[in-house]
Amino acid sequence: MKWDSRGGQPPALLHQALPSLSVTEWALAAGYDGVVVDLQHGEVGLEAGCTMLRAAPRDSAYTYARVGGLDPAPILRLLDSGARGIIAPTIESGEQARMLVEATKYPGVGNRSLGPSRPNLYPGQPYTEAGNRAVSTIAQIETVAGVENAESIITTPGLDSIYIGPADLAVSYGLPGRGDWADGPVRDAIVHLSKVTRAHGVTLGIYSGSSAYAADLLDRELVDYVGLGIDLIFLSRAAQDSIKTLRGAK
Repeated sequence: MKWDSRGGQPPALLHQALPSLSVTEWALAAGYDGVVVDLQHGEVGLEAGCTMLRAAPRDSAYTYARVGGLDPAPILRLLDSGARGIIAPTIESGEQARMLVEATKYPGVGNRSLGPSRPNLYPGQPYTEAGNRAVSTIAQIETVAGVENAESIITTPGLDSIYIGPADLAVSYGLPGRGDWADGPVRDAIVHLSKVTRAHGVTLGIYSGSSAYAADLLDRELVDYVGLGIDLIFLSRAAQDSIKTLRGAK
């Protein structure tokens, strides 16, 4: 899968934990290449998630949704509402990856039902093949078991990308649940996953709350794209900074 981001730069996506169309619009206007509407964590339910997806243009290649599991019903609704990628958490086996492909791809590759709720969602003929090209099937690896079974996950036919959840991965190694690791087993896992994905033509992404850390991973060509920050955390930090400045000024 080839990236087509603004200015030729690797894509950066904002995680959205708040059910707001405005956040989606502001993120894209600010220069983010896309968003991850997060139905796994945060306050976004299925109805709100489907509505939020409509705040992005139909041809936005990086309008993703992260689901809470492999249930095909919500995945179908999100795709029909315009999600261009589905991230499924805690994928630990090739069988789970196959189930994800089944839910996200039309027959010929998967078992997705045909019934889009947005017009002209996938331009091209035939429609189902255009849809399969347009939708990214993304397995999130965030446990030791996922790393150990990476080869069978990554080689699943129809899988497009791997997304690393570094904080949960750290916890699975018995480490503190933080995201940006410069060394240790989490860093080793990033390097390993980078090698395996490149060997099989699958892209690799990672979440980070630090622009500097994310830029370093991209510069080293360890990953192809990043999820950069969460709207709720940005709001929290801005509020904290504002009140600290106010109190400190007295």
